[in-house]
Amino acid sequence: MPTDVPKSDLPALPVTAVTATDARYPDLVRGWNQRFVCAPETVFLPTTTDEVAEAVRRAVRDDKRLSIRSGGHCWEDFVHHPDVRIVLDMSALKAVYFDPEHDAFAVEAGALLLDVYERLYRGWGVTVPGGMCFQVGAGGHVSGGGWGLLCRRLGLVVDHLYAVEVVVVDRDGTVRTVVATREDDDPARELWWAHTGGGGGNFGVVTRYWFRSPDTGTPTGREPDPAALLPRPPAEVWVSAISWQWDELGREDFVRLVANYSAWQVAHRAPGDPYSDVCSLLSLNHRSNGAIGLITQVAADDPGSLRQLEDFLAAVTAGVRAPAGPVTTRMGEHGPMPELARPRRLPWMQATRYLGTANPTTNDPTQKGAFKSSYMRRDFPARHIDALYRHLAREDGGNPTASVMLSSFGGAVAAADDDATAFPHRDAAFKLAWMIWWDDPADEAGCLTWLREFYEDVYAETGGVPVPGPDTDGAFVNYPDRDLSDPARNRSSSPWHELYYKANYPRLQRAKKRWDPRDVFRHRQSVRLPSPGGAEGHEGNRPGPHGV
Repeated sequence: MPTDVPKSDLPALPVTAVTATDARYPDLVRGWNQRFVCAPETVFLPTTTDEVAEAVRRAVRDDKRLSIRSGGHCWEDFVHHPDVRIVLDMSALKAVYFDPEHDAFAVEAGALLLDVYERLYRGWGVTVPGGMCFQVGAGGHVSGGGWGLLCRRLGLVVDHLYAVEVVVVDRDGTVRTVVATREDDDPARELWWAHTGGGGGNFGVVTRYWFRSPDTGTPTGREPDPAALLPRPPAEVWVSAISWQWDELGREDFVRLVANYSAWQVAHRAPGDPYSDVCSLLSLNHRSNGAIGLITQVAADDPGSLRQLEDFLAAVTAGVRAPAGPVTTRMGEHGPMPELARPRRLPWMQATRYLGTANPTTNDPTQKGAFKSSYMRRDFPARHIDALYRHLAREDGGNPTASVMLSSFGGAVAAADDDATAFPHRDAAFKLAWMIWWDDPADEAGCLTWLREFYEDVYAETGGVPVPGPDTDGAFVNYPDRDLSDPARNRSSSPWHELYYKANYPRLQRAKKRWDPRDVFRHRQSVRLPSPGGAEGHEGNRPGPHGV
């Protein structure tokens, strides 16, 4: 729906524009997942918010399909899809600094997480509890709710989000920049709320976030103290990585190990739990990998921290007869780390850098992947563990990259209500991420079949997906999965948006109507506008009128 603004009324566009004749083009039309490569007319690389607004203005004027890339780590084709004509690559907007005007730390959308942590920590000794992988961009990570190894101690990254700057498009095609804060009297507060878990690419172009923890701020008349505005991470952490060989791990041991892990997470998910400094990843790899493994991080600033780690490992391994040894094979996204077979005490920043970069998939320019996710509220039902073992122990379709990663939740995450932010899975005890990679295009069909059969078997009693209920609690929008929109794969009565957003979806739709009434910012699973009659309607599991 182009506007009536003639080309002559628009100023020259200063932003860098890359087209197919530019040597940089092949690098800029793909992200981390090599399964998705697009062919846009132009890739814009803005360096200021004004340049972002000008690029959006041209896309609206010319009715060009637009998508936004921050770090490029999206697991689906939300950015690099066949219909996109203009890609806004935010990688040049990557500054991290203290902003006295907002009394908060500004993080531009293209900043990568490791850079954010290092700048905040080395400059002021503070952090935000974001994700592990170093090259994830802040733009999409924060808007989806985030997750990281400090979540049980400090909550989610959005629990410290004070404000967001967004380039939006009004109904008449006017492009403007809005700063929305969490202040109760801010008329744009709902736009802030929508970016606390409502997913990326839904409401506008995020150019900048500001972080300041609740109940902090500089009193009037005093000099700001930035180091008092965000939490301090532990100075040191214990890090442990152990594994069990499939050849030594029988079915009974597998069942016991997985049941122990899930029971511990459920028992210790409450806010203020004494073990809130313990966070872990249990990588259940396919038998062809050779082993399954457990990575654990515990804050070391308490004299009893090592004992907490030992207690956790004892609880998880209770009754498991197979011996634990070093991690010598790939564990999901992580590579071997045999040096951590005995717990190592490391400075927090060094441990963060190590765990964030010890990842063979991060820099592999050939790998394609498919992924799924779910949340658990209770211990695994026996039928779930049976399905986990059955598919991971299958002899056919062996792929050593195939795995299910279980990760800790709860603690400070559970301190907020489901509707306090757009992120709705506050009551979850732990999270699951299904992963599989391949290089050869000929392997894609087999990999997708294995992943789909596995996932749908685990959740067979709820239509093949983790419907929010007593046991399961939906899926993670930052681990997007197109199959959730496919009625052949999602046979439940819960559409994709209920799995991602639960009861928060109608509120997100109202934010969509207010801030993106023309549906300029859309992708395969973007928030839909309410139905014309005003009801908070949806298209069920269908892709929707705008396809991808």
